[in-house]
Amino acid sequence: MTDWAAKRFWTKTQVIAVEGGYSVTLDGRAVRTPAKSAVTLPTQAMADAVAREWDAQEGKINPLSMPFTRAANAATDKVTPQHGEVADMLAAYGDSDLICYRASDPRGLVERQNKGWDPLVDWSATALKAPLQVYVGVMHAEQPAASIAALTSRVHAFDAYRLTAFHDLVSLSGSLIIGFAVTENYASAEALWEISRIDETWQSEQWGHDEEAEQMAATKREAFLHADSFFRLCA
Repeated sequence: MTDWAAKRFWTKTQVIAVEGGYSVTLDGRAVRTPAKSAVTLPTQAMADAVAREWDAQEGKINPLSMPFTRAANAATDKVTPQHGEVADMLAAYGDSDLICYRASDPRGLVERQNKGWDPLVDWSATALKAPLQVYVGVMHAEQPAASIAALTSRVHAFDAYRLTAFHDLVSLSGSLIIGFAVTENYASAEALWEISRIDETWQSEQWGHDEEAEQMAATKREAFLHADSFFRLCA
């Protein structure tokens, strides 16, 4: 039995204005999600990015080469119908945020965590109005209820497309605060990704490089940076 894959069947890819945003059409037929839902993109810039992915397809269609299309499909089919549940799931990261759990030793790692994460904790208190407690060790400890409520409100304020991007920023970094830091331009997405990897980078320096782990990290980094790009295209 041979594998089946859809092949390019169109000659002209276009972006057109529709009610509520923009649509991408293939020979006049609107692109739809795998669940056959209509895709209404919030900005022309995002629609242009999706259209370029479709226009670049030759022969068999390769979804893995279409990250903006996949993200738009996720926003339409998965996030839109369960926006509240997704927002609550991401907000829960705030109560066990990566940057709030620190090593007791060795000194070099402690200093590196403090340097990278303390400014983010301070920024959360001022910019996000969400003071957080820092703990030594990995045992869960609750954060102030008012801070979690403030962070949760911010997550719920994202529309489906922004929330789709935010999902990857948070889940890949393990930090709600780092996710917000990307969206609020605290620093570049590249710099914030490196900040989220302090523990892994330290371990690699001490014990040597693991090719499989490095490949996985590179894949996650690419997805994190793409999520930043997708978020930017929402406005």
